[in-house]
Amino acid sequence: MTRAKTPNPPSQRRQTGGARHEASERVLIRANALETSGWTLNVSRGGIRAVVEDPLDPDTEYEVSVGSGSARRARIAWSRQEADGQIVGLRFLDAEGSIPPDDTQS
Repeated sequence: MTRAKTPNPPSQRRQTGGARHEASERVLIRANALETSGWTLNVSRGGIRAVVEDPLDPDTEYEVSVGSGSARRARIAWSRQEADGQIVGLRFLDAEGSIPPDDTQS
């Protein structure tokens, strides 16, 4: 008997992002004294996946500009070190649903 795969429960589904599409645009990333650049691999409403040469700190908030677009605030969602740089997932902080709700406000 073969079991059908069940979809991931809501708690395990991606909560942000929307449809992703492949992209190869220049990305500029800035924070404090750091300024680095790289290339996007894909872009969605909630963030980007990019390859960058300089390592990025997951605890830092960045200003990210994709192509000729205006800068948006973002944080590292995940990263993977590669031989010639780092592949990162950056989550935009201004995208609806990309920031967990603040439980301290009533």
